[in-house]
Amino acid sequence: MQDDAITGSEGLGERPPLQVADMPERTASFWKLAGPGAVLVGLSIGAGEIIVWPRIAAQYGGSMVWAAILGVFLQLWINFEIARWTVATGETVFSGFARVWKGFAVVFLGFTIFGWIAPGWAMASGLALKALLVGPDGFGSGTFWTGVTFAFVALLLFGPKLVYTGVEKSIELLIVVVVLGLVAVAVAVGTAEHWAALGKGALSVGNIPEGMSIKALFIATVFAGAGGTANLFYSFYLRDKHIGMGARLPGLANPLRGRTEKTPIGGFIYEDTPENARRFRDWFSYIRREQTLLFYGLNTVTMLLFIFGALAVLHPQGIVPQAGRLIYDEAMILESVWGSTGRTIFLLVGVATLFSTQLALIDGCARSVSDIVYSNIPAARKRDVSWWYVVIAAAWIVVGTTITWVMEQWNITELGFVFSAAYIGGFAMAVYVPLLLYVNFKYLPKSARPGPVHTFFTVVASLVYVGFAVACIVWELSPKP
Repeated sequence: MQDDAITGSEGLGERPPLQVADMPERTASFWKLAGPGAVLVGLSIGAGEIIVWPRIAAQYGGSMVWAAILGVFLQLWINFEIARWTVATGETVFSGFARVWKGFAVVFLGFTIFGWIAPGWAMASGLALKALLVGPDGFGSGTFWTGVTFAFVALLLFGPKLVYTGVEKSIELLIVVVVLGLVAVAVAVGTAEHWAALGKGALSVGNIPEGMSIKALFIATVFAGAGGTANLFYSFYLRDKHIGMGARLPGLANPLRGRTEKTPIGGFIYEDTPENARRFRDWFSYIRREQTLLFYGLNTVTMLLFIFGALAVLHPQGIVPQAGRLIYDEAMILESVWGSTGRTIFLLVGVATLFSTQLALIDGCARSVSDIVYSNIPAARKRDVSWWYVVIAAAWIVVGTTITWVMEQWNITELGFVFSAAYIGGFAMAVYVPLLLYVNFKYLPKSARPGPVHTFFTVVASLVYVGFAVACIVWELSPKP
């Protein structure tokens, strides 16, 4: 093992060295451990799958399906590398990045705050709930209904003793609603012609419709999956589920429900013995199965079903829904096909999809900011990380509701919020995807480092996101017609 894998490296500031410890044995079954992947799916099926990609299908047909599938595939390999660091060390990836350069703490704090603070996903969730209960033109402003959904988020985050428990169980239930509803919609409106269009689009690799800018393509690729810094939240879920070295660290407890345990700011590293290497491979085998089945498999299926719904319902009529109406417009067309039951089912799917993302994003952003602050600012450790989590989550809800009100006064829609989040998130991915490879090769024992296949696909993902980022910068600076 490299010496600096144990002792840290120069210029780390307050960050302690990784402590040498044996890798814990995995004893729980696959399904008892499968929660983190489900939470990540809850993030993934939100604004991108129900807003961005159906809107593209409504406008361009099935010609871009290949890009949606590719986007999820690339993020699968990114998630493997996120998990690799946390399983091997128990640390979040933010701590790993700070071991390379402490300035990355500020960089990712900025990406997290500026990428997600404008709550397009929350406003979309509120508008979907409004459409379900009173119709899009019914009682209450977008701000009012966004506030209602934020109130439900607060109940789920601040109610359970362990924060992760409430998030995981809620999102698993919402995913069930989404999948069953989408299958029902596909059965109701689908034809062989629509399925053929979906299949043709999946095989049309490299086809980009005329009129689609590089910026729009970048946004769509980023939101095919969790996207942006949301993929990095996986680190927290693995640790709270006590997976790998995460078993040596306490989960995030709710200080409003009792005493909390002091959280160490450093992680662990194992000596590269045959037994420790075997245990790591066993944990990582679980990661591969969970991510392939839940993130790649379930996420791809739900995204294709959302696209299929737009191909079957919106595209044939030439309808490209405007801000705040995509879910309702599709639901109303379904009503003409399947009666009020079809409308209600799709609106329920819309609410469940967007609320799962809203819940997971508030949780993930609060975790990220509290972890970065607590781990990198010595004065912040006068309070436990769980205290910071509650304060930041509550502040995020208040600020998000306020921003929604301000943007509503300026007639800025939730689509502007969502597209901005994806755009900023894409630049974050251009930074952290190659950084993940560097961290995992530099600090991990040889038996835990990426193999040739993982390295190849992570390099490909790095080239895609860096290439998109550079192309978008050139596009932004070039004169527009």
